[in-house]
Amino acid sequence: MSNVDREVSRYGVLGQPVAHSKSPRIHAAFAKSLGQKLLYEAYEIAPDELGPSLTRFHGEGWQGFNLTLPHKTAAASLCESRTDAAEQAGAVNTLIRTATGWQGDNTDGAGLVRDLVANLGVVVKGKRVLVLGAGGAARGILAPLLAEAPSILAISNRNPWKPEEIAAAMKPLGNIVPRTHLSLKGDQFDVLLNATSAGHQGSVPRLPPGLFAPGAIAYDLNYGPASEPFLAWAKAEGASKLSDGLGMLVEQAAEAFQRWRGTRPETTAVLAGLRAG
Repeated sequence: MSNVDREVSRYGVLGQPVAHSKSPRIHAAFAKSLGQKLLYEAYEIAPDELGPSLTRFHGEGWQGFNLTLPHKTAAASLCESRTDAAEQAGAVNTLIRTATGWQGDNTDGAGLVRDLVANLGVVVKGKRVLVLGAGGAARGILAPLLAEAPSILAISNRNPWKPEEIAAAMKPLGNIVPRTHLSLKGDQFDVLLNATSAGHQGSVPRLPPGLFAPGAIAYDLNYGPASEPFLAWAKAEGASKLSDGLGMLVEQAAEAFQRWRGTRPETTAVLAGLRAG
């Protein structure tokens, strides 16, 4: 890195794939709105390159990173410290530079809840909520969802082992009902959240019919083409409201920006700009 580069704080997003990421555009808009100068870049990093890359980036003076698939769970073990949110999730989506390494944080859940409640007007309290998937994306949203006091919070996966493990680990925070996808037959939910990566392969988890209660919302944590298979299935199944995860992306980015820079940017104009194309 040149001396000129060192005069500007540098941040980025790490993933595989990552070329589709809107994070550089989002953080550039945040910085511009606040009159701040920073650089934010996307890097495609293979899983076995993550540890060495983080060591190298730290040595080069980078200030922070966002993490996307497939790094959120693996990164947790590479951090010298983790926030409560990251510990609860067992996954990290935000890295904050320290003098000797990285602190791991997780802003996914806060971003999701803010998008649901503030942007979409969804009431979670007292509602039946289902999270599909049991990876890092799912784990990151469970504690903030529990804090909203749903009547039921279920987590479902193809096999029972991961949901049962997650439910046991998070028992001190509240009750999570572990399920398999197929065992959901006969149940209905008011909020159904897809936290799987199936949409990246153009598919949808194998699910029984009739999961949507009257007035239910289907929300995919993915955005763009990856969200389309699930949302198309949900519409055909009778979901009353559909949303991709673009609002969550912007809101979790604002949370990360605040961790890095000390100020939470306004998100309304940035989200509207992304929706407009």
